[in-house]
Formats: sequence, structure tokens, C-alpha cells
Amino acid sequence: MPTTPPGPGESPVGRSTPRVDGPRKVSGLAQYTSDFNFPGMLYAVPVEATIASGRVVKLDLDTAGKMPGVQAILHRENIGKIFRSVLGQGFDGICEERRPPFEDDVIRYYGQYIALAVADTFENAKAAADAVRVGYTREKPNVETDLKAEDEPNRLVSTFGPKERLQSQRGDADAAFANAPVKLDQTYVTPAETHNPIELHATTAIWDGSRLTLYESSQGVFNLRGVLAQMFGLPKENVQVISRFVGSGFGGKLFPWTQCPLAAAAARQLGKPVKLVLSRKMMFQSVGHRARTQQRVRLGATPDGKLVSLHHDYVYHRSMLDDHHEDCGEATAFHYSVPNLRVAFGRARRNVGATADMRGPGAVPGLYATESALNELADQLKIDPIKLRVLNEPKIDESLNLPFSSRHLLECFEIGAEKFGWSRRNPEVGSMKRDDLTLGWGMAGCTWIAARFPAEASLQLRDDGTARVACGTQDIGTGTYTILAQLASEKTGITLDKIEVALGDTSLPEGPLSGGSMVTGSLVPAVFAAADNAIKSLLTVATTTPGSPFEKRKFDDLAFERGRVFVKADDPARGVPFAHLLQLANLRLVTGNGKSDGSFGDPNAKFSTHSFGCHFVEITWQPEIARLRVSRVVTAIDAGRILNPLAGRNQIEGAVVMGIGMALFEHTSYDRETGAPINSSLADYVMAVNADAPPIDVHFLDYPDKEINQLGARGIGEIGLAGVAAAVTAAVHHATGIRVRELPVKIEDLLT
Repeated sequence: MPTTPPGPGESPVGRSTPRVDGPRKVSGLAQYTSDFNFPGMLYAVPVEATIASGRVVKLDLDTAGKMPGVQAILHRENIGKIFRSVLGQGFDGICEERRPPFEDDVIRYYGQYIALAVADTFENAKAAADAVRVGYTREKPNVETDLKAEDEPNRLVSTFGPKERLQSQRGDADAAFANAPVKLDQTYVTPAETHNPIELHATTAIWDGSRLTLYESSQGVFNLRGVLAQMFGLPKENVQVISRFVGSGFGGKLFPWTQCPLAAAAARQLGKPVKLVLSRKMMFQSVGHRARTQQRVRLGATPDGKLVSLHHDYVYHRSMLDDHHEDCGEATAFHYSVPNLRVAFGRARRNVGATADMRGPGAVPGLYATESALNELADQLKIDPIKLRVLNEPKIDESLNLPFSSRHLLECFEIGAEKFGWSRRNPEVGSMKRDDLTLGWGMAGCTWIAARFPAEASLQLRDDGTARVACGTQDIGTGTYTILAQLASEKTGITLDKIEVALGDTSLPEGPLSGGSMVTGSLVPAVFAAADNAIKSLLTVATTTPGSPFEKRKFDDLAFERGRVFVKADDPARGVPFAHLLQLANLRLVTGNGKSDGSFGDPNAKFSTHSFGCHFVEITWQPEIARLRVSRVVTAIDAGRILNPLAGRNQIEGAVVMGIGMALFEHTSYDRETGAPINSSLADYVMAVNADAPPIDVHFLDYPDKEINQLGARGIGEIGLAGVAAAVTAAVHHATGIRVRELPVKIEDLLT
């Protein structure tokens, strides 16, 4: 794909376009939350519980309160009122840890905030926080990894514990499984994983009378505004949230955490701006993690590979108070065709901080289990795993009885297999060699939801020939600044270098949260509507301004392309630049506003809307030194029209690397005695890095899905992670003969 700027009349959509915000980031001009500083600013550091279960019985603040520069030590008795927030319509009022900080003296997880030191420098605040002495009554925490579903009345009997929740059902899965000629019954486990974006969670709070301004690292500024307005009893219009650049979030920054109201309460009490930046250790304790899951998958099939039954029973852990749902069954009911199905789940409370969405929530651990089970079934039947999936390709979404808006998974299998060289695969374990290494080849399918959130945007055409497009959504590193510039350029013909993009501020038109891979699909109709309305205003100016070349023309006679107004019958290149018309009218600008409705969760939907794809993975195994490496990956993705192939490929590559980390490295371990995360640093929490990233070959099918928006674009941020771990473990088995069903794959697993 070309990376040169589009020429006159050429569409910027579908072109590989470098990030328009890239120069600001690499030059250091882009300001992240902790980069903002204000006169008189104070610094806050939380005091964290050093137990995971019990109660605070004493706070000794004498030494801390007298230390240099300390302005206050805030705690339950003196922080002032912080209300709970309630969930409103849509994505409004959501916070994963609903209990306000300091609401009671009960400790439910290690690292829970119990006081806040505020001082004139960060160093003084940290020293004061360390000097606070806390007395506890202690109880043994429950951080057990063996998950049993908690007792939930009026539910069915669970395969993991006493009770379960029924999520999806059709046919008679029990009877079909009992009578199936071929059966598979296995349990798959994924560990707790912790979001570790480069940018730490941070909040800077400023009060001006009854107005609160928050500089926050957030994936959802409007929801955050609503939550903080409720917590401090303010009308929404009195709260502004600014988050212009986010150093990634992976879902952990979707919803506000307790440091937000703490910073705001401290700023309210002390009358000065307060900055609170979490440490890396705190990131493992108080701002969410992916839940540990335990999933039993039972497949019944005919000898030739046709599925007759599918059970997917899963349990996940959650905190003692909160209700986050890790929807491992999100894709199970529609991904493949099966007449008899049952999906059910249970929950197990633990003394851990609130769980949270993490890239590909629910479906990513869920697909690890179901795709692994399909690979095992293929081996058991001695048929190719691609063939097994093709045999069970559904004609419709069998869970909703709806047609798919666009589904080209079989073509993904075909292209991925061809590019990978799958036809050369010898299915015998350990049979493939290269350079004295044993090769393992594995594959898996993947899917992710596609939908729109409600969105608003505005677009200005200005008298200097530039444009400004604005939306209150945020760019979390995925390229939203660039996509908005491309959309504005597509509708106006103005070159990208003359388009200003404004994001990440609740004073802008309301935009969607950056989650679910839905921002791009949501913004297309809103930006296009805003551009159309701005153009209408411009054409009105052209036909009503004295001295305009179009003064005596009718509105319907005119058109607008390439930044020029022209008579429809004429050559657009001979039109009049819009800047000239605005100057004639003595107008600085014309503005158009646009709005689009959401489709996420629409009960009247006529189509099932999802993206699809597959991953092919090669690993190398050197048994003499127990060295396992992922050596190459081929990915084929059906995600609608790809608006920016350069950024799109980057998203899939990053997701695949994260999938390699999920398969081979990432897990958060909790100490059974204290409940503390043991590996709470980037030295001990191992993730895939550049040295672990193999060549990744990404192929997009590029079929527009017009049910999503006019351009047919669907989001791609998360589908690249789904299925990768199952492909890796299939490759590990192919090379070693060892079937790993609990992630991550460990050297100990391979030395048996």
C-alpha cells in the first residue's frame, strides 16, 4: 500500500497513512496526563493496605503529618463526602470498583487505599505515605486458584460448583453428548493477567468554585465525567475531563478507578491542584486485571467431524464486592454450527482488586478454550483442523437465528493456509525439522463483535483553507487522530496536512469510549454527517453572498469536491476554493454537526455483526536446552473495509505479540498468606517484547460491511489477540506431543 499523501481527487481512505499525531509524540510535544503542571500544584500518594482481608483498627498519623511539606493526611474521617455512582443508560456511570474510597474500614484486597498523603512535592508525599502506621485485625485471604462457583440461588447445577448461570442454550446438549460417537471433555485454564500500558494511571484534579476539571488517562472521558459528577454531587456540565493522549490502556483505563475521586477530594479540600500518579506496583493492585478462568469444554461429534453437541461451562474469579462479568461464552454460541449447545458460567469471589476488561475481554480466554478443544478433537479424529472447522461452518448465527452481515471466515482459512504453507504440514508429532530444530505448526480461528456506539462530531471549514474535525472520544494509541483526519479529508477533499483533529475533551461533541474495537465504526457516520452539514452551510454562503461567482445559482446546482465549490456540470478542478468564498462573505468559518446512533446491543437487529479471522503459528523446539520460540505467524482477518492498512496492520501485529505473551509468559501470582501480587513489577511480570516478536504476516480481506457504516469499516483492535494462544499451544503439541491446557506454557510442562 502506498504511504505517499493522496493527490488531488484521490481518496485518503484505504491508503497506508502515517500517524498525523506522530511528530508530536516523537518530539515530546504530546502531553500525557502526568505531563500537566499548574501553579501551586500538590502531589498525592495513597497509603495502601498491607493485608488482603481484615479491618483497619488504627491509623497513626502523628509522624507523617509533621513531615516537611505535608499539607494533609486524608482518611475516612476527614476526606469529606464521596457518593456512590449508579449505572445510567448505555455506558454512563460505570466504574469497576463501585465502593468509594475510604467508605468503610473493611479491607478486601491487598493494596486497597486507606489514606492519602498530600504534600508540596512527590518525594515529600511519598515519604509521608510511608510513615503512616496502620493497625489491623487480620483474616486469612482467599486467593485460591482452584475456582468453585459461589452459591447463587435459583440457578442450575454447575459442573464446577454448586450453582451456575445459564447463558445460551439450544437443543438437548446433554443427550446429544451422551449419544455422540466421538467425545472430548477437557478443562482449560487462563491465569489472572494484568494490564501494563507504558503510561501509568494518573489524575490531576483542579477545582474552580463548583467546577471540577480532571486531567486523566482515560479510555472513556464522558463516562468518567458522569461518574465523578455523581460522586461529588455536581451537574455534569460542571465537570470537564481532558485526556488528549493516552499511553495505551488495554481496557484498564475504560472506567475510573479510586485514584480519581481521591485526587478530586484532595483538591477540593486543599483548594489547590492535586496530581496523583500510580506506581507500577499499584498498577497490579488497584486498577484491574483480567480474571482467572477455568473452562470445561465438552464436544460431541460424528466420526467424520460434524459437531452434534457443545457444552461450555466456565468459572472466573472476581472481587469481594464487584460484579464484573468475564464473558468467556461471548463467541461460543455462534462461531461454529452445532444443533445442541449449552453455555453456562459461575463466579468465585476472591480477595483481589476488581477485575476489569482487558483487550478482547471474555472472548479471548473463551476462544482459547473452545479453539483448543476443536484442535484436540481434530487430532482425535485424525483430520485436519481446518477441515474440521470448514465442516462446521454455520450458514447463519444459530444463537440469534439471524444472518451474518458479512462473514468470510472460510476465505480467511484459505488465504492463511496458503500464505503459511499449511499444505506441507506433516501431522505426526515431532516429525517436522529445520536446522536441527523441531517445528510445530498450529492454527486457530477467531472472532470479535462489530457494532457502533452513539457518536457526535463537528467539522469546521475555515477561511484559511483548513478544516477542524472534533469529537470527544480519545486516541489510546490506536490511530484515532489519523482516522478522523482521513474521514474529514474523504468528505471535503482537503489534504491531511490542513486538517486539525481535536479529541479527548468532554467540552467537545460527545464521543464513544475506546473499547470493544468500536470507535472507528462509530465515528464514520457522525463525521460524514458533520461534513455534509458543513458543506450545506458553505453552499448556502456561496449562493447568498454578494459578489460570489454562484450568487445567482440555485443551491441544488452546486457541488463540493477537492475543497472547491463548482457547478455540477463543470469540472471540479475549475471550481472556487471554499476559503475564497468564506473570505468574500467575511466569515471565519462554517460549522457542521453530525450525530449517529449506536447499534451495540440493539434488540431489533436484523443481522449478526462480527469480524472473523484465523492465525497460523510456527514454533521451534530445541529439547536439548528446553528452548521454545514462536518463529513466525500468519494472520488473515475479515474485518470489513480497512481504512488505514498501515495502522491496521500495526494493530494486528501488536495484538499477535500480546497473544504470544498470553500463551508463553503472562500471569499474575498472588501470595496465599498475604494476598499480595507477587510479581508486581515489569522485571517479574514477564511480557513479550521486541526480542520475542517473530515475523508476522498480516492479510486483510477488505470486504466492506455496510451494515456497520457507509464505508463498511469494522474495528480491529482486539480480534488480532483472539485465538493466538490456542494456535500457539496447538503448535507446541505438534512439536512436543505435550498438550498444555493451563496458560502460560511453562518449561516445566515440557520437561515431563
